[in-house]
Amino acid sequence: MVPRYTRPAMAAIWAPENRYRIWFEIEAMACEAMAQYGAVPAEAAKVVREKGDAAMAAFSQADLDRIDEIEAETRHDVIAFLTWLAEKIGPESRFVHLGMTSSDVLDTCLSVQLVQATDMLLADLDAVLDALKRRAFEHKYTLTIGRSHAIHAEPTSFGLKLAGHYAEFARNRERLVRARAEIATCAISGAVGTYAHVDPRVEEFVAARLGLEPEGVSTQVIPRDRHAAYFCALAVIASGIERLAVEVRHLQRSEVREAEEFFHPGQKGSSAMPHKRNPVLSENLTGLARLVRAHVIPALENVALWHERDISHSSVERNICPDGTIGLDFALARLAGMMDKLVIYPDRMIANLESLGGVVHSGEVLLALARAGILREDAYRIVQRNAMATWTMLGKPGGRSFRENLEADPEVAGRVPASVLDAAMNSDSHLGALDHSYTRVFGEAGPGRAG
Repeated sequence: MVPRYTRPAMAAIWAPENRYRIWFEIEAMACEAMAQYGAVPAEAAKVVREKGDAAMAAFSQADLDRIDEIEAETRHDVIAFLTWLAEKIGPESRFVHLGMTSSDVLDTCLSVQLVQATDMLLADLDAVLDALKRRAFEHKYTLTIGRSHAIHAEPTSFGLKLAGHYAEFARNRERLVRARAEIATCAISGAVGTYAHVDPRVEEFVAARLGLEPEGVSTQVIPRDRHAAYFCALAVIASGIERLAVEVRHLQRSEVREAEEFFHPGQKGSSAMPHKRNPVLSENLTGLARLVRAHVIPALENVALWHERDISHSSVERNICPDGTIGLDFALARLAGMMDKLVIYPDRMIANLESLGGVVHSGEVLLALARAGILREDAYRIVQRNAMATWTMLGKPGGRSFRENLEADPEVAGRVPASVLDAAMNSDSHLGALDHSYTRVFGEAGPGRAG
């Protein structure tokens, strides 16, 4: 991922220094496990640990260059690292990587890195959830117009809209927790996964210390269905980000102006038009979501490896694992900040709600006519007729509100009291079940309506 969309802490997980540190830990732990049951001298395992720890603590650009130099000759990254490590450890290095194969190190390391990245993503999701919850309670009773097909439908609460996004991100957090558990897998089973040259106790020892679970049957690699499921989880989260970002983009349109991204002092919206205040954050989030989702197909195609292993997945994962987690980390952090500072315009919401002359109450009026004894089909015809009359004359000379048209309709006059129409056209009636929804989503209804 380009630096513009990279946060340092997530980037550090995928840096060579972290990868090599994990590689060393796997090798040292395997050596220590073998020492426990006598396959490696205990003193040799101690030397490997002590000298290796010292080498990793002093790891510098010179060491990176040396590993790259060796790999240029060997054309094998794990062998290059092991050769460098042998130079640091000395004769006891002959007990390193005993009976193991490269995938034992590579796949187990990748699991550790993905777990590290996932823990950061979970913290990111918590920040998004905190922002959404705070704003949802802040605007629990803020009336706004609900839209279907982008057309005014019925009144709703802006807080309830945010509560819906909170519920989605809460589900996404659960998905990521499950994906973490599935990816937290260790494989140290040797060539073609038979444990012919490495005792299964080594795998169990290393897995326990790294917080992983041993893979049931690893062939020679960890099966890639796990990784495919992981990237599917990231993609679903990215889609949730985009759904909220698109909502903000629509609300910030000049014709709507119900909410907008915080515009910083000194910020410029356009090089040509000084008045512009563009939804750049949410547009950026839409783009990042596309990138994260794009990793799903390659991850799925990685599942079908040849026989016990090939490396067709390797080049894919070297790209999608860093880019997918780095991109999602940046997007979640940006989303949390955007929602925390989102500027809300309740007065504009009310103005839009009332801008169609009251036709947004047609559903409640329909029910009121039916309760007054009018057949539902007849009631629908009456309400639609008056709604269309309102709509077509909106803003024109002689145009009347929906309420005025209803009162002038002979099929309504005298049959439906004014008090019934008042109740049917009261937007607050759509807020009555908020406590129920909030309790279901947040576990609490929060304070009642002020005033």
